[in-house]
Amino acid sequence: MRRVPGIRRRETRQAEAALRSRGHPPKSLGNDLRAERRAELTRAFDRAPETGGAVGLSIKQLSANVGAQIEGVDLAGESDPSMIAAIRAALLEHQVLVFRNQDLTPESHIAFSKHFGEIKLPPVATAHGGPPEINVIDQTDPRGEGADAWHADNTYTPTPPMGSLLRVLQLPAVGGDTAFASMYAAYEALTPSIRSLCDGLAAVHDVTGSITKAIARGHSVANLADIQKKLPPVEHPVVIVHPETGRRALFVNVNSTTRLVGLSEAESEMLLRFLFEHVKQPEFQARVRWDTRTLVFLDNRCTQHYAVADYRERRILHRVAVEGDRPVGVRV
Repeated sequence: MRRVPGIRRRETRQAEAALRSRGHPPKSLGNDLRAERRAELTRAFDRAPETGGAVGLSIKQLSANVGAQIEGVDLAGESDPSMIAAIRAALLEHQVLVFRNQDLTPESHIAFSKHFGEIKLPPVATAHGGPPEINVIDQTDPRGEGADAWHADNTYTPTPPMGSLLRVLQLPAVGGDTAFASMYAAYEALTPSIRSLCDGLAAVHDVTGSITKAIARGHSVANLADIQKKLPPVEHPVVIVHPETGRRALFVNVNSTTRLVGLSEAESEMLLRFLFEHVKQPEFQARVRWDTRTLVFLDNRCTQHYAVADYRERRILHRVAVEGDRPVGVRV
């Protein structure tokens, strides 16, 4: 067990310097909200002792490249700005946070999520009722429905979520884990030549693939044509610059990314197939076993996840997404 180092002022300055070196002054990347977040983090670090982390938060790293289990916080009533800033700092460092022994309701789940930004409503409504902020994922035989493939959430929207906060309400007796992978690690593991190629590319993301998988499995989904009209294809960089850390991450996934802009169909298919396989490497991953008192907070800008479809009993998961910004690529 060790104390949270977070991202101290020195590391924040390094990240901002990296952005400037790429022609991205931090203020030009976004809005006042980002500046406010950086200031909030700095204030939290000012209050933290130099030999430890902020406000008593502690972590246990899950793997070399992604994930940490957080202890020392009760999310149901948490509103202290120092603690919220420390959690954000831990998310930026570890990309996926696992909180055990939490007693949350749908209302407290939403309330905690709001500390990190505006809630992004599910782009495709479900028929489960309840608070509109919660996307209910209710499955019994999930094979082939899309979650059992490496993906980031809602990349077919112009502004994908910055993060998703997940908790399971009902579990099968065995199985139903979720694996998470670092897209920082996936990018950094590429050869310099492939990194350079990907840095200059954009990709098309389309909702159609995700929806047709659900329809093929017999799910009742609103008219596909209406969904496609509401959510037309969008372009995002193949490699994005994380708006808060300045690190580069791969940003393509098999569920939503359909082609690479400016390449022939054969070239696009070949490179995407390679990238889709590349992100699956175990070295990039951590795996989380659920219980009904666990909440997972993932940074959707730099991770992908995979819901292991090894069960045939009912599993109910609630997801709350926090609104993000339009992804920004590398200026080459």
